[in-house]
Amino acid sequence: MRSTVHLVAAAAVLSAVLAASVAGAQPPAPRLVASDAHVAELLQAVGARPGTDPQQPAIEPVALPLQLEQAVALALEKNLDIAVERLNPAALDFSLAALRAQYRPSLTSVIGNSSVVQLPTSQLVGGTRVVNDQLTYNVGAQQVSPWGGGSYAVSFNNRRQDNNNAFITFNPQINTTLQASIVQPLLRGFRTDNLRTQLVITRINRDISEIQLRTTVINTLAEVRNAYWDLVFANQVVDVARRSLQLAEKLVEDNKIRVEVGTLAPIDVVQAEAEAANRRQTLAQFEAQAQTAELLLKRLIVSGTEDPNWSARLDPTDRPTLTEQPASLEDALRNALGARTDLSESKRNLDITQASLSLLKNQTLPAINVVANYGLQGIGGTRLIREGTGTGGRVVDAVPGGFTDALGLLRDREYPTWTAQLQIAYPIGANPAAAQYERARLGLQQSRTQIRSLELQIAAEVTNARLQVDANTKRVDASQVARQLAERRLDAEQSKFEVGLSTNFFVVQAQRDLQDAENTLLRAVLDYQQSLVDFERVQQTSRGGAGISFAGTGNTGTVAGATGTAAGTGTLGTGNNGGTNVTTGTGTGTGTGTGTGTGGTVFGGPPRIFILLPTSGPAFMPIGIGGTNFDTGSIPYINAIPSISLFNFSTRTLPLIGAISV
Repeated sequence: MRSTVHLVAAAAVLSAVLAASVAGAQPPAPRLVASDAHVAELLQAVGARPGTDPQQPAIEPVALPLQLEQAVALALEKNLDIAVERLNPAALDFSLAALRAQYRPSLTSVIGNSSVVQLPTSQLVGGTRVVNDQLTYNVGAQQVSPWGGGSYAVSFNNRRQDNNNAFITFNPQINTTLQASIVQPLLRGFRTDNLRTQLVITRINRDISEIQLRTTVINTLAEVRNAYWDLVFANQVVDVARRSLQLAEKLVEDNKIRVEVGTLAPIDVVQAEAEAANRRQTLAQFEAQAQTAELLLKRLIVSGTEDPNWSARLDPTDRPTLTEQPASLEDALRNALGARTDLSESKRNLDITQASLSLLKNQTLPAINVVANYGLQGIGGTRLIREGTGTGGRVVDAVPGGFTDALGLLRDREYPTWTAQLQIAYPIGANPAAAQYERARLGLQQSRTQIRSLELQIAAEVTNARLQVDANTKRVDASQVARQLAERRLDAEQSKFEVGLSTNFFVVQAQRDLQDAENTLLRAVLDYQQSLVDFERVQQTSRGGAGISFAGTGNTGTVAGATGTAAGTGTLGTGNNGGTNVTTGTGTGTGTGTGTGTGGTVFGGPPRIFILLPTSGPAFMPIGIGGTNFDTGSIPYINAIPSISLFNFSTRTLPLIGAISV
């Protein structure tokens, strides 16, 4: 025996040495390190303690009595999803400011000095080398007009030149020019252009971001209410399990007394103890589910792990009531058609499509631009007087002069220059812009039809939600009767068992039936309360579910390239209800606009316990011109699929390509 122990110890030591050598031969893998305080904080929040004996009870966190409206207020104040969504309107405000800034005039200035020394290429210039020194100081302004699509530019250019050329008249010579130019489109680009369309679309996207914020708030508050009632239900199920365990333990004690007096067989005590053990296991499961429900509610109403409510124990004080009367179906439909955020968002997206269509229609017109330029010039400096004819001769005198002489010539407008042009451009044969316009017009018709389809979907969702409320009301009534009958049956079985007319088996079965009836009643009350929450939600925003599913659809992007006066500029492209908008356009200048618009996948369904339902919606932050919007639809979840547990889970499917529904 002792030799065996020595062999085992030696093997253990050898294994440890080999493991240490292998570990030392390999480089340590990189790993994320969290602070001990942060880990302890997270463990404390879920009721665990590092380094403690699992047999020892954990220190109970501070209880926080919480009403439903208090939970809603905390979510409005601290929910991180809402906080993120609140930033989108502000971000679009900066986008609007950047677009408006393009209409502000821009100033340009140039100050430079240069010197060029060249070999003489002609005997006329004289000397062995030609020296030309120049000093320039220019200033100008240009602006794009927010009305009519025109642009203008003004420049004031000055140059001082020193030269040893034998034939120059002024040295130094000062040249100054004042020029003004304007470009005004008469057809294409007059009513609208890329920049003005961008402004319209960005303003609409700003409104859409507010609608999406409201959608996030509505969905989050509905999730908070459902999570609150889930926690209430979970705690009540724990209470039912504890009462059931107390009944089982009481039956064990009663059976032991009957065995002692000889009126019951010992096997009946074993059967009762086995039933009590099973109910302890069930109680532990329900307590774990209650903790999970509490964590789900905390996630919605705290701002982070440092929030005091994260480590507190939530104690919901409100209880479901059956006295609340929901709105009539007619009123609910009227409210939904007037207040649904998805319908409002679709209508605003329709406005984007119409703005883009207006731009495309404008692009089908001929490009007729009026281009006008007007300039003045002046010259000054020291005038050289040469002997003889004055050309190439020796300098015999000089007349002083300077910049004021050049300005005087500008003022007197003695040397004006001007040009006026009417520039016309029109494609010969088929016009690509006309084809894009017709395609976009069909997309607009599709969008209008999709809005009508969405209105029908809203009517179906609201009607179905109201049917769920009515059905759950009947379930509550039936469950109340079933619980009363189960309680009366248990009383009868216990009375019969006490006088020897029933067996231990029937008493245990009656206890189980009562527990099931109480849980069924709690589930029915919870479903009724949550169906009220869902009924209110579907009147304000989409939830997609409740046994009816609708696939997401997308519209055609309709923003096309327009004529630019300097460089081509891409405009915003977008689509409805999510999807990708791939856009391309060109300008008459030097630039080409290309970009994409991204949307989101519509997730449906009210949250249930253990389900963290994400909110979604298109984020209209694309750039580019024109294109087609390809939709990524989603399959909403299938509701009311029961699980083995007392909790009712909902099955959700992953987003797929196309318009697929179940």
